[in-house]
Amino acid sequence: MKTVQDISIKKAAFINASASYACVVLQIVFNGILARILSPEDYGVVTVITVFTTFFTVISNMGIGPAIIQNKELSEDDISNIFSFNFYAAIVVSLAFIAFSVPMSKFYGNSLYIPIGALLSISLFFHTMNIIPHSYLLKQKRFMAIGVRMIIVNLTSNAAAVVLALMGYKYYALVWQAIVNALVQFLWNYSTTRIKFKLKFSFSGLKKILSFSMFQMGYSIINYFSKNMDNLLIGKYMGDSALGYYDKAYKVTLYPQNNLTSVITPTLHPILSQHQNDREYIYKRYMEIVKILSLLGLFIGIYCYFASEEIIGILFGSQWCASVPCIAMLSLSIWAQMITGSAQAIFQSAGHTRNLFISGLFTMALTAAAITAGVLAGDIVKISLYLTIAFNINFFVTYYYLIKKTLGMSYLRFLKSFIPDLCIAAIVTAAGIGASFITADHLITTAFIKGVIMGIAYIAGLLIFKQYKHLISFIKK
Repeated sequence: MKTVQDISIKKAAFINASASYACVVLQIVFNGILARILSPEDYGVVTVITVFTTFFTVISNMGIGPAIIQNKELSEDDISNIFSFNFYAAIVVSLAFIAFSVPMSKFYGNSLYIPIGALLSISLFFHTMNIIPHSYLLKQKRFMAIGVRMIIVNLTSNAAAVVLALMGYKYYALVWQAIVNALVQFLWNYSTTRIKFKLKFSFSGLKKILSFSMFQMGYSIINYFSKNMDNLLIGKYMGDSALGYYDKAYKVTLYPQNNLTSVITPTLHPILSQHQNDREYIYKRYMEIVKILSLLGLFIGIYCYFASEEIIGILFGSQWCASVPCIAMLSLSIWAQMITGSAQAIFQSAGHTRNLFISGLFTMALTAAAITAGVLAGDIVKISLYLTIAFNINFFVTYYYLIKKTLGMSYLRFLKSFIPDLCIAAIVTAAGIGASFITADHLITTAFIKGVIMGIAYIAGLLIFKQYKHLISFIKK
Protein backbone atom coordinates (compact mmCIF):
# COMPACT_ATOMS: atom_id res chain seq x y z
CA MET A 1 0.00 0.00 0.00
CA LYS A 2 1.26 3.47 -0.90
CA THR A 3 1.87 5.62 2.18
CA VAL A 4 1.99 9.37 2.52
CA GLN A 5 5.77 9.07 2.35
CA ASP A 6 5.56 7.61 -1.17
CA ILE A 7 3.46 10.38 -2.73
CA SER A 8 4.85 11.76 -6.00
CA ILE A 9 5.20 15.35 -7.17
CA LYS A 10 2.54 14.50 -9.76
CA LYS A 11 -0.09 13.49 -7.21
CA ALA A 12 0.93 16.18 -4.71
CA ALA A 13 0.73 18.89 -7.38
CA PHE A 14 -2.67 17.63 -8.54
CA ILE A 15 -4.08 17.80 -5.01
CA ASN A 16 -2.55 21.21 -4.42
CA ALA A 17 -3.78 22.43 -7.83
CA SER A 18 -7.35 21.40 -7.12
CA ALA A 19 -7.36 23.25 -3.81
CA SER A 20 -5.45 26.26 -5.13
CA TYR A 21 -7.69 26.83 -8.12
CA ALA A 22 -10.79 26.48 -6.00
CA CYS A 23 -9.30 29.19 -3.80
CA VAL A 24 -8.48 31.30 -6.86
CA VAL A 25 -12.12 31.31 -7.88
CA LEU A 26 -13.25 32.13 -4.34
CA GLN A 27 -10.64 34.86 -3.99
CA ILE A 28 -11.55 36.54 -7.28
CA VAL A 29 -15.25 36.49 -6.41
CA PHE A 30 -14.79 37.82 -2.87
CA ASN A 31 -12.19 40.41 -3.93
CA GLY A 32 -14.58 41.67 -6.58
CA ILE A 33 -17.36 42.00 -3.98
CA LEU A 34 -15.15 43.70 -1.37
CA ALA A 35 -13.61 46.08 -3.92
CA ARG A 36 -17.09 47.36 -4.72
CA ILE A 37 -18.04 47.82 -1.04
CA LEU A 38 -14.79 49.19 0.39
CA SER A 39 -12.81 52.20 -0.83
CA PRO A 40 -9.13 52.43 -1.87
CA GLU A 41 -8.52 54.30 1.40
CA ASP A 42 -9.89 51.34 3.40
CA TYR A 43 -7.47 49.01 1.64
CA GLY A 44 -4.62 51.47 2.07
CA VAL A 45 -5.09 51.73 5.85
CA VAL A 46 -4.97 47.94 6.34
CA THR A 47 -2.18 47.42 3.78
CA VAL A 48 0.21 49.60 5.75
CA ILE A 49 -0.24 47.76 9.05
CA THR A 50 -0.39 44.33 7.38
CA VAL A 51 3.13 44.98 6.10
CA PHE A 52 4.32 45.08 9.70
CA THR A 53 2.35 42.02 10.81
CA THR A 54 4.09 40.15 7.99
CA PHE A 55 7.47 41.26 9.31
CA PHE A 56 6.66 40.10 12.83
CA THR A 57 5.50 36.79 11.36
CA VAL A 58 8.85 36.41 9.61
CA ILE A 59 10.66 37.09 12.87
CA SER A 60 8.51 34.58 14.78
CA ASN A 61 9.09 31.89 12.14
CA MET A 62 12.89 32.07 12.59
CA GLY A 63 13.29 29.75 9.60
CA ILE A 64 11.93 26.88 11.69
CA GLY A 65 9.21 25.77 9.26
CA PRO A 66 11.44 24.85 6.28
CA ALA A 67 14.06 23.45 8.67
CA ILE A 68 11.54 20.96 10.08
CA ILE A 69 10.76 19.76 6.54
CA GLN A 70 14.45 19.49 5.57
CA ASN A 71 15.75 17.66 8.65
CA LYS A 72 14.90 13.95 8.46
CA GLU A 73 16.31 13.13 11.90
CA LEU A 74 13.80 15.03 14.03
CA SER A 75 11.77 12.83 16.36
CA GLU A 76 8.19 13.46 17.50
CA ASP A 77 9.61 14.59 20.82
CA ASP A 78 11.80 17.14 19.00
CA ILE A 79 8.75 18.44 17.13
CA SER A 80 6.86 18.71 20.43
CA ASN A 81 9.68 20.70 22.03
CA ILE A 82 9.90 23.07 19.06
CA PHE A 83 6.12 23.56 19.10
CA SER A 84 6.19 24.35 22.81
CA PHE A 85 8.97 26.87 22.29
CA ASN A 86 6.92 28.46 19.51
CA PHE A 87 3.98 29.00 21.90
CA TYR A 88 6.05 31.29 24.09
CA ALA A 89 7.53 32.97 21.01
CA ALA A 90 3.99 33.66 19.76
CA ILE A 91 3.05 35.40 23.01
CA VAL A 92 6.18 37.56 22.98
CA VAL A 93 5.77 38.51 19.31
CA SER A 94 2.08 39.41 19.75
CA LEU A 95 2.73 41.62 22.78
CA ALA A 96 5.65 43.25 20.98
CA PHE A 97 3.40 44.07 18.03
CA ILE A 98 0.81 45.72 20.28
CA ALA A 99 3.55 47.90 21.73
CA PHE A 100 4.96 48.60 18.25
CA SER A 101 1.61 49.87 16.96
CA VAL A 102 1.96 53.03 19.09
CA PRO A 103 5.15 54.42 17.47
CA MET A 104 3.89 53.18 14.10
CA SER A 105 0.72 55.26 14.46
CA LYS A 106 2.83 58.32 15.28
CA PHE A 107 5.15 57.70 12.31
CA TYR A 108 2.24 57.55 9.87
CA GLY A 109 0.16 60.15 11.72
CA ASN A 110 -2.85 57.85 12.03
CA SER A 111 -4.19 56.85 15.46
CA LEU A 112 -6.31 54.09 13.87
CA TYR A 113 -3.23 51.88 13.75
CA ILE A 114 -3.30 51.39 17.54
CA PRO A 115 -6.68 49.56 17.82
CA ILE A 116 -6.08 47.82 14.49
CA GLY A 117 -2.66 46.71 15.73
CA ALA A 118 -4.18 45.29 18.92
CA LEU A 119 -6.66 43.23 16.89
CA LEU A 120 -4.08 42.01 14.38
CA SER A 121 -1.88 40.80 17.24
CA ILE A 122 -4.49 38.04 17.64
CA SER A 123 -3.98 37.05 14.02
CA LEU A 124 -0.21 37.17 14.55
CA PHE A 125 -0.42 34.86 17.57
CA PHE A 126 -2.36 32.14 15.76
CA HIS A 127 -0.31 32.48 12.59
CA THR A 128 2.86 31.94 14.63
CA MET A 129 1.32 28.96 16.42
CA ASN A 130 0.39 27.45 13.07
CA ILE A 131 3.98 27.34 11.76
CA ILE A 132 4.87 24.00 13.35
CA PRO A 133 1.61 22.09 12.64
CA HIS A 134 1.61 23.28 9.01
CA SER A 135 5.27 22.34 8.47
CA TYR A 136 4.68 18.97 10.13
CA LEU A 137 1.83 18.25 7.70
CA LEU A 138 4.11 19.14 4.79
CA LYS A 139 6.88 16.96 6.21
CA GLN A 140 4.42 14.06 6.33
CA LYS A 141 3.24 14.93 2.77
CA ARG A 142 -0.39 15.16 3.89
CA PHE A 143 -1.32 17.37 0.98
CA MET A 144 -4.97 16.32 0.94
CA ALA A 145 -5.54 17.66 4.46
CA ILE A 146 -3.74 20.88 3.55
CA GLY A 147 -5.80 21.27 0.36
CA VAL A 148 -9.16 20.85 2.09
CA ARG A 149 -8.08 23.28 4.80
CA MET A 150 -7.10 25.90 2.18
CA ILE A 151 -10.62 25.91 0.75
CA ILE A 152 -12.41 26.01 4.12
CA VAL A 153 -10.18 28.79 5.46
CA ASN A 154 -10.52 30.85 2.29
CA LEU A 155 -14.29 30.52 2.24
CA THR A 156 -14.74 31.23 5.95
CA SER A 157 -12.47 34.26 6.23
CA ASN A 158 -13.67 35.93 3.02
CA ALA A 159 -17.33 35.37 3.88
CA ALA A 160 -16.75 36.98 7.28
CA ALA A 161 -15.10 39.99 5.59
CA VAL A 162 -18.01 40.49 3.17
CA VAL A 163 -20.62 40.30 5.95
CA LEU A 164 -18.73 42.83 8.08
CA ALA A 165 -18.16 45.13 5.07
CA LEU A 166 -21.90 45.11 4.31
CA MET A 167 -22.56 45.98 7.95
CA GLY A 168 -20.42 49.11 7.53
CA TYR A 169 -17.29 48.04 9.41
CA LYS A 170 -15.07 49.37 6.56
CA TYR A 171 -11.38 48.50 7.06
CA TYR A 172 -12.19 46.44 10.16
CA ALA A 173 -13.77 43.90 7.81
CA LEU A 174 -10.29 43.25 6.36
CA VAL A 175 -8.78 43.09 9.86
CA TRP A 176 -11.24 40.41 10.98
CA GLN A 177 -10.67 38.56 7.72
CA ALA A 178 -7.02 38.12 8.75
CA ILE A 179 -7.98 37.05 12.28
CA VAL A 180 -10.49 34.43 11.12
CA ASN A 181 -8.02 33.14 8.54
CA ALA A 182 -5.23 32.59 11.08
CA LEU A 183 -7.56 31.15 13.76
CA VAL A 184 -9.23 28.59 11.49
CA GLN A 185 -5.89 27.55 9.98
CA PHE A 186 -4.38 26.87 13.39
CA LEU A 187 -7.38 25.03 14.83
CA TRP A 188 -7.63 22.85 11.73
CA ASN A 189 -3.91 21.99 11.58
CA TYR A 190 -3.53 21.43 15.31
CA SER A 191 -6.56 19.14 15.47
CA THR A 192 -5.05 17.18 12.56
CA THR A 193 -1.50 16.82 13.91
CA ARG A 194 -2.19 16.71 17.68
CA ILE A 195 1.37 17.81 18.50
CA LYS A 196 2.01 17.56 22.23
CA PHE A 197 2.54 20.77 24.19
CA LYS A 198 4.99 20.98 27.11
CA LEU A 199 5.12 23.74 29.69
CA LYS A 200 8.79 22.90 30.16
CA PHE A 201 10.58 22.08 26.93
CA SER A 202 14.06 21.14 25.73
CA PHE A 203 16.14 23.07 23.19
CA SER A 204 17.56 19.84 21.74
CA GLY A 205 15.25 19.90 18.71
CA LEU A 206 16.06 23.56 17.96
CA LYS A 207 19.79 22.83 18.06
CA LYS A 208 19.39 20.19 15.33
CA ILE A 209 17.96 22.71 12.86
CA LEU A 210 19.89 25.83 13.90
CA SER A 211 22.40 26.04 11.02
CA PHE A 212 19.68 25.63 8.38
CA SER A 213 17.11 27.87 10.04
CA MET A 214 19.42 30.85 10.68
CA PHE A 215 20.20 31.44 6.99
CA GLN A 216 16.56 30.73 6.15
CA MET A 217 15.48 33.36 8.66
CA GLY A 218 18.01 35.81 7.27
CA TYR A 219 16.65 35.31 3.78
CA SER A 220 13.05 35.62 4.97
CA ILE A 221 13.79 38.99 6.59
CA ILE A 222 15.55 40.23 3.45
CA ASN A 223 12.74 38.93 1.27
CA TYR A 224 10.23 40.68 3.49
CA PHE A 225 11.86 44.07 2.99
CA SER A 226 12.21 43.43 -0.73
CA LYS A 227 8.49 42.72 -1.11
CA ASN A 228 7.12 45.29 1.34
CA MET A 229 9.36 48.32 1.08
CA ASP A 230 7.10 49.71 -1.64
CA ASN A 231 4.03 49.61 0.63
CA LEU A 232 5.94 51.16 3.53
CA LEU A 233 7.26 54.11 1.53
CA ILE A 234 4.16 54.73 -0.59
CA GLY A 235 1.97 54.70 2.52
CA LYS A 236 4.30 57.18 4.25
CA TYR A 237 5.04 59.64 1.44
CA MET A 238 2.19 59.27 -1.06
CA GLY A 239 -0.87 58.51 1.10
CA ASP A 240 -3.39 55.71 1.65
CA SER A 241 -5.25 56.31 -1.61
CA ALA A 242 -2.14 55.99 -3.80
CA LEU A 243 -1.15 52.89 -1.86
CA GLY A 244 -4.60 51.38 -2.35
CA TYR A 245 -4.42 51.82 -6.14
CA TYR A 246 -0.86 50.53 -6.36
CA ASP A 247 -1.41 47.58 -4.04
CA LYS A 248 -4.47 46.43 -5.95
CA ALA A 249 -2.50 46.38 -9.21
CA TYR A 250 0.48 44.65 -7.62
CA LYS A 251 -1.65 41.92 -6.08
CA VAL A 252 -3.34 41.23 -9.42
CA THR A 253 0.05 40.64 -11.06
CA LEU A 254 0.90 38.26 -8.21
CA TYR A 255 -2.13 36.07 -8.99
CA PRO A 256 -0.20 33.92 -11.51
CA GLN A 257 2.72 33.42 -9.14
CA ASN A 258 0.51 32.75 -6.14
CA ASN A 259 -1.92 30.50 -7.98
CA LEU A 260 0.24 28.75 -10.59
CA THR A 261 3.74 28.64 -9.13
CA SER A 262 2.37 27.87 -5.67
CA VAL A 263 0.47 24.88 -7.04
CA ILE A 264 3.75 23.05 -7.54
CA THR A 265 6.42 24.65 -5.37
CA PRO A 266 4.93 23.77 -1.94
CA THR A 267 5.34 20.12 -2.90
CA LEU A 268 8.93 20.47 -4.16
CA HIS A 269 10.75 20.95 -0.87
CA PRO A 270 9.13 18.05 1.05
CA ILE A 271 9.71 15.66 -1.89
CA LEU A 272 13.02 16.79 -3.44
CA SER A 273 14.68 17.20 -0.03
CA GLN A 274 14.88 13.40 -0.01
CA HIS A 275 17.41 13.74 -2.88
CA GLN A 276 19.43 16.60 -1.39
CA ASN A 277 22.73 14.87 -2.22
CA ASP A 278 21.80 14.18 -5.86
CA ARG A 279 22.05 17.63 -7.47
CA GLU A 280 21.65 16.36 -11.02
CA TYR A 281 18.34 14.68 -10.15
CA ILE A 282 17.05 17.86 -8.52
CA TYR A 283 18.12 19.92 -11.56
CA LYS A 284 16.42 17.64 -14.09
CA ARG A 285 13.16 17.47 -12.19
CA TYR A 286 13.19 21.20 -11.54
CA MET A 287 13.87 22.14 -15.17
CA GLU A 288 10.69 20.34 -16.22
CA ILE A 289 8.77 22.69 -13.93
CA VAL A 290 10.73 25.81 -14.91
CA LYS A 291 9.91 25.24 -18.56
CA ILE A 292 6.18 25.03 -17.85
CA LEU A 293 6.24 28.14 -15.66
CA SER A 294 8.11 30.00 -18.42
CA LEU A 295 5.69 29.03 -21.19
CA LEU A 296 2.66 29.93 -19.09
CA GLY A 297 4.20 33.06 -17.62
CA LEU A 298 5.12 34.65 -20.92
CA PHE A 299 1.56 34.45 -22.25
CA ILE A 300 -0.08 35.60 -19.00
CA GLY A 301 2.31 38.55 -18.65
CA ILE A 302 1.85 39.79 -22.22
CA TYR A 303 -1.92 39.35 -22.09
CA CYS A 304 -2.15 41.29 -18.81
CA TYR A 305 -0.17 44.13 -20.38
CA PHE A 306 -2.51 44.53 -23.35
CA ALA A 307 -5.70 43.82 -21.35
CA SER A 308 -4.84 45.76 -18.18
CA GLU A 309 -7.82 48.10 -18.51
CA GLU A 310 -10.24 45.23 -19.01
CA ILE A 311 -8.82 43.24 -16.08
CA ILE A 312 -9.16 46.10 -13.58
CA GLY A 313 -12.59 47.13 -14.87
CA ILE A 314 -14.03 43.61 -14.81
CA LEU A 315 -12.57 42.56 -11.47
CA PHE A 316 -12.89 45.73 -9.40
CA GLY A 317 -14.94 48.36 -11.24
CA SER A 318 -14.31 51.81 -12.68
CA GLN A 319 -13.36 53.36 -9.32
CA TRP A 320 -10.00 51.53 -9.59
CA CYS A 321 -9.04 52.90 -13.03
CA ALA A 322 -5.92 54.58 -11.56
CA SER A 323 -4.52 51.05 -11.08
CA VAL A 324 -4.52 50.35 -14.84
CA PRO A 325 -1.10 51.85 -15.78
CA CYS A 326 0.44 50.17 -12.73
CA ILE A 327 -0.78 46.73 -13.69
CA ALA A 328 0.38 47.34 -17.28
CA MET A 329 3.94 47.99 -16.07
CA LEU A 330 4.02 45.24 -13.46
CA SER A 331 2.63 42.65 -15.89
CA LEU A 332 5.99 42.77 -17.68
CA SER A 333 7.54 41.20 -14.58
CA ILE A 334 5.08 38.28 -14.34
CA TRP A 335 7.28 35.92 -16.38
CA ALA A 336 10.34 36.53 -14.19
CA GLN A 337 8.40 36.44 -10.94
CA MET A 338 6.58 33.21 -11.79
CA ILE A 339 9.85 31.38 -12.42
CA THR A 340 11.89 33.00 -9.65
CA GLY A 341 9.13 32.31 -7.14
CA SER A 342 9.92 28.60 -7.36
CA ALA A 343 13.67 28.96 -6.70
CA GLN A 344 13.52 29.10 -2.90
CA ALA A 345 12.23 25.53 -2.68
CA ILE A 346 15.25 24.27 -4.67
CA PHE A 347 17.78 26.13 -2.52
CA GLN A 348 16.08 24.51 0.47
CA SER A 349 15.93 21.04 -1.11
CA ALA A 350 19.67 21.17 -1.78
CA GLY A 351 20.28 22.28 1.81
CA HIS A 352 21.92 25.56 0.69
CA THR A 353 20.06 28.30 2.52
CA ARG A 354 23.35 30.22 2.66
CA ASN A 355 23.29 30.77 -1.11
CA LEU A 356 19.59 31.60 -0.83
CA PHE A 357 20.51 34.28 1.70
CA ILE A 358 23.26 35.75 -0.50
CA SER A 359 21.01 35.94 -3.57
CA GLY A 360 18.39 37.58 -1.36
CA LEU A 361 20.84 40.37 -0.49
CA PHE A 362 21.19 41.27 -4.17
CA THR A 363 17.41 41.15 -4.60
CA MET A 364 16.87 43.55 -1.70
CA ALA A 365 19.47 46.00 -3.03
CA LEU A 366 17.89 46.04 -6.50
CA THR A 367 14.37 46.39 -5.13
CA ALA A 368 15.33 49.14 -2.69
CA ALA A 369 16.97 51.16 -5.46
CA ALA A 370 13.91 50.81 -7.72
CA ILE A 371 11.38 51.77 -5.04
CA THR A 372 13.42 54.71 -3.78
CA ALA A 373 13.75 56.11 -7.30
CA GLY A 374 10.00 55.74 -7.85
CA VAL A 375 9.03 57.36 -4.55
CA LEU A 376 11.38 60.28 -5.20
CA ALA A 377 9.62 60.72 -8.54
CA GLY A 378 6.29 60.74 -6.65
CA ASP A 379 4.56 58.51 -9.18
CA ILE A 380 3.15 55.00 -8.55
CA VAL A 381 3.43 54.22 -12.28
CA LYS A 382 7.18 54.92 -12.21
CA ILE A 383 7.50 52.79 -9.09
CA SER A 384 5.81 49.98 -11.03
CA LEU A 385 8.17 50.45 -13.99
CA TYR A 386 11.35 50.53 -11.92
CA LEU A 387 10.25 47.49 -9.93
CA THR A 388 9.60 45.59 -13.15
CA ILE A 389 13.16 46.29 -14.26
CA ALA A 390 14.48 45.14 -10.87
CA PHE A 391 12.42 41.92 -10.90
CA ASN A 392 13.76 40.97 -14.32
CA ILE A 393 17.38 41.64 -13.31
CA ASN A 394 16.77 39.63 -10.15
CA PHE A 395 15.89 36.60 -12.31
CA PHE A 396 19.45 36.46 -13.65
CA VAL A 397 21.08 36.98 -10.25
CA THR A 398 18.95 34.39 -8.45
CA TYR A 399 19.49 31.70 -11.03
CA TYR A 400 23.22 32.28 -11.20
CA TYR A 401 23.38 31.38 -7.53
CA LEU A 402 20.94 28.50 -7.88
CA ILE A 403 22.12 26.84 -11.10
CA LYS A 404 25.85 27.59 -10.97
CA LYS A 405 26.70 28.00 -7.30
CA THR A 406 24.21 25.61 -5.67
CA LEU A 407 23.47 22.83 -8.16
CA GLY A 408 26.80 23.06 -10.03
CA MET A 409 25.19 23.04 -13.50
CA SER A 410 25.87 25.14 -16.59
CA TYR A 411 24.37 28.61 -16.24
CA LEU A 412 24.72 29.32 -19.97
CA ARG A 413 22.86 26.12 -20.89
CA PHE A 414 20.13 27.14 -18.48
CA LEU A 415 19.71 30.54 -20.16
CA LYS A 416 19.78 29.04 -23.68
CA SER A 417 16.76 26.90 -22.79
CA PHE A 418 14.62 30.08 -22.85
CA ILE A 419 15.44 31.12 -26.44
CA PRO A 420 12.34 29.42 -27.94
CA ASP A 421 10.21 31.02 -25.23
CA LEU A 422 11.45 34.49 -26.19
CA CYS A 423 10.58 33.84 -29.83
CA ILE A 424 7.04 32.81 -28.84
CA ALA A 425 6.79 35.94 -26.68
CA ALA A 426 7.63 38.08 -29.73
CA ILE A 427 4.82 36.45 -31.73
CA VAL A 428 2.28 36.94 -28.92
CA THR A 429 3.38 40.56 -28.47
CA ALA A 430 2.83 41.27 -32.18
CA ALA A 431 -0.66 39.78 -31.89
CA GLY A 432 -1.33 41.90 -28.80
CA ILE A 433 -0.37 45.08 -30.66
CA GLY A 434 -2.80 44.19 -33.43
CA ALA A 435 -5.58 43.25 -30.98
CA SER A 436 -5.23 46.58 -29.13
CA PHE A 437 -6.79 48.38 -32.10
CA ILE A 438 -10.03 46.42 -31.68
CA THR A 439 -12.80 48.16 -29.73
CA ALA A 440 -16.13 46.92 -28.36
CA ASP A 441 -18.96 48.20 -26.18
CA HIS A 442 -18.15 45.99 -23.20
CA LEU A 443 -14.89 45.27 -21.39
CA ILE A 444 -15.65 41.55 -21.22
CA THR A 445 -15.99 41.48 -25.02
CA THR A 446 -12.67 43.22 -25.67
CA ALA A 447 -10.93 41.06 -23.06
CA PHE A 448 -12.27 37.95 -24.78
CA ILE A 449 -11.29 39.13 -28.27
CA LYS A 450 -7.76 39.99 -27.17
CA GLY A 451 -7.50 36.63 -25.43
CA VAL A 452 -8.59 34.73 -28.55
CA ILE A 453 -6.25 36.60 -30.92
CA MET A 454 -3.24 36.34 -28.61
CA GLY A 455 -4.15 32.75 -27.73
CA ILE A 456 -4.08 31.74 -31.40
CA ALA A 457 -0.69 33.42 -31.81
CA TYR A 458 0.55 31.64 -28.67
CA ILE A 459 -0.54 28.22 -29.94
CA ALA A 460 1.08 28.97 -33.31
CA GLY A 461 4.32 29.84 -31.53
CA LEU A 462 4.22 26.63 -29.50
CA LEU A 463 3.81 24.63 -32.71
CA ILE A 464 6.46 26.52 -34.70
CA PHE A 465 9.11 26.17 -32.02
CA LYS A 466 7.91 22.73 -30.88
CA GLN A 467 7.45 23.82 -27.26
CA TYR A 468 4.01 22.26 -27.08
CA LYS A 469 5.78 18.99 -26.27
CA HIS A 470 6.69 20.33 -22.83
CA LEU A 471 3.07 21.17 -22.03
CA ILE A 472 1.77 17.83 -23.31
CA SER A 473 4.43 15.93 -21.39
CA PHE A 474 3.66 17.87 -18.22
CA ILE A 475 -0.10 17.28 -18.53
CA LYS A 476 0.47 13.54 -19.07
CA LYS A 477 2.72 13.41 -16.01
